Amino acid sequence: MPTANVQSRDNGSLLIKGGHVIDPASKIDGPMDVLLRDGRVAEIAAPNSIHGNAEQKFDARGLIVAPGFIDLHVHLREPGQNYKETIATGTVAAAAGGFTSVCTMPNTDPVVDTPDWVTWVRRPERGAVVNVFPVAAATRGSKGAVLTDFAALQRAGAIAVSDDGKPILEDETMRMALRLGAELNFPVVQHAEDTRLSQNCSMHEGATSFRLGLHGVAAAAEASIVDRDVSLAQEIRDSRLHVAHLSTADALKAMRRGKRAKARVTCEVTPHHFSLLDENVGDYDTHCKMNPPLRSSADREAILVALADGTVDAIATDHAPHAAHEKQVEFERAAFGITGLETALGLAITKLHRESRIPLARIVELFTAGPARVFDLRGRGSLARGNFADVTIFDPKARWTFDVSKSRSLSRNCPFDGWQLTGKVMATIVSGRVVYRAH
Repeated sequence: MPTANVQSRDNGSLLIKGGHVIDPASKIDGPMDVLLRDGRVAEIAAPNSIHGNAEQKFDARGLIVAPGFIDLHVHLREPGQNYKETIATGTVAAAAGGFTSVCTMPNTDPVVDTPDWVTWVRRPERGAVVNVFPVAAATRGSKGAVLTDFAALQRAGAIAVSDDGKPILEDETMRMALRLGAELNFPVVQHAEDTRLSQNCSMHEGATSFRLGLHGVAAAAEASIVDRDVSLAQEIRDSRLHVAHLSTADALKAMRRGKRAKARVTCEVTPHHFSLLDENVGDYDTHCKMNPPLRSSADREAILVALADGTVDAIATDHAPHAAHEKQVEFERAAFGITGLETALGLAITKLHRESRIPLARIVELFTAGPARVFDLRGRGSLARGNFADVTIFDPKARWTFDVSKSRSLSRNCPFDGWQLTGKVMATIVSGRVVYRAH
């Protein structure tokens, strides 16, 4: 079972009283009190029925108490790119967004493709304030050719492999990766992009790319890779395929096919793909440049349906910080990616719950039990007795305005600056210790 790099400590006891607990994995949706002791969930019971003293109490009246949120996909930029973000700053931003665990991608400098680098990421001196689970590279240097030593990476603490930022493009390489992953019960995460179709493209192919005179990438560049990978996952028994930042209707069709066939296939979507469209690029707004790109209204509608019906397993931010000089250039030269840890919950409640009427319990599942299942993070994603004392407390009705200048991230490349959102994180608790509390 993977462990995190937050140092274990005796965190005493904390009683969370008066809240409404939503724990989809335990099928709980109602008023409950929660007692945390020594870094674990000690008891969850009806209001006022937990006896005995706790060293600390948290008044959660009017608030939702949920298992700690898990983000399957973040870029913390260490090693080598700490002018954009560090593990310390990125996890502070994660805590402010309600995330108690984050899974960090390997496309750093150097690439995290050895056990030593996995160990380096997990060391306490990195200063993480939430649990950090490394995803290691699937191929050496993420060059798509020679597989890394999956078994050694897994022993070092990696929870999955991926060449994120680049696809595993060659059929035989992906087949070998899935076969090796099947032997080890190790997920392979695919950045689904046929780069032979997307070369020199900077946004989605559509009316906006035509108006702006930009090379647009067709949705088929994503869907064709997902279709191939789902077919391989159906062929290779016990393989575990996870599709990162899925963004198109046709890719969702392939995902549904794999799930109907009982293949072990999962996927995530990002808040920016269910909140924005390609037309939001406007007049070359580089804060709306990401990979995969913002898509059409039909693609977004398909994503909303898939979020509601269970096809999508998790909401993941793809938090991708960049320095100002990497974004404040011509659109085609600008870096891909945006920050997203602090806005994820607000966007989910605003766009999915309030506007699209997706139940709050389903949204909580997409942040908790769903991602815990994808990477087999046992003891997380639920407030069951004995689980890790990771808790997210939020106000689903609180209205607030995101001010990017006050972000905890080192970078400011976010398209949601000034957005009015509903749903605010009030406290984040990791191993029984409050690591974030709203003022």
